[in-house]
Amino acid sequence: MDTESLRKLLMGVRDGLIDIDEAVNELKKLPFEDLGFAKVDHHRNIRNGYPEVIFCQGKTVERIKAIVSRLMERNNNILATRAGREVYEGIKEIAPNAVYHEEARIVVVNVKEVPRTDKIIAVVTAGTSDIPVAEEAAVTAEALGNRVERIYDVGVAGIHRLLAQMDSLMKANVLIVVAGMEGALASVVGGLVDKPVIAVPTSVGYGANFGGLSALLTMLNSCASGVGVVNIDNGFGAGYLASMINKL
Repeated sequence: MDTESLRKLLMGVRDGLIDIDEAVNELKKLPFEDLGFAKVDHHRNIRNGYPEVIFCQGKTVERIKAIVSRLMERNNNILATRAGREVYEGIKEIAPNAVYHEEARIVVVNVKEVPRTDKIIAVVTAGTSDIPVAEEAAVTAEALGNRVERIYDVGVAGIHRLLAQMDSLMKANVLIVVAGMEGALASVVGGLVDKPVIAVPTSVGYGANFGGLSALLTMLNSCASGVGVVNIDNGFGAGYLASMINKL
């Protein structure tokens, strides 16, 4: 939509010729900003409720900084995932309030506090080796305004550890279950609670784990009801989806 089209749209609303809902739908389609190497979607927040998130893997620090700089001009809060410390140091040059969550590999730039909910998202891991992926999910959910409870190292090899956390599991409104090896924990949790379970297979495991494929297939074949599955090591996707469910 060019400037003239926008002017006509606003005049139509003013004169009562265009319904406000129709105008909002049109505004949601406003153009992105073309940086040459990236097309920055400034209206993601209008459509989806949160600004565009930067996936840093494979991008240069200078390009990431350019994207962050543009996003900061029009958005309140920014997430940069799969970010190394060198990316954080670069972002901090233009956003001094940037916070780096090293284990999650996420940089968060909060210009304005997001609305928060008291409903709990529980992030559960089978083992401590799964924590980096779990932290990506937890930090994402927290940045989106959710209350997160971490329940780590409660895998099926010592299932009494999980059962000792039943009160916390039952209080959660959404649960994210992160597991490698054979990935059985998601089915167990799904059979214990009456809330949605988002299963995250991790690439943790020995050779026949096939880089997380065995855990992925186990979770996809879960006999427990209410279990959905995201991709291998996709903590961000799980945290974002859990936030959307938690705010319904």
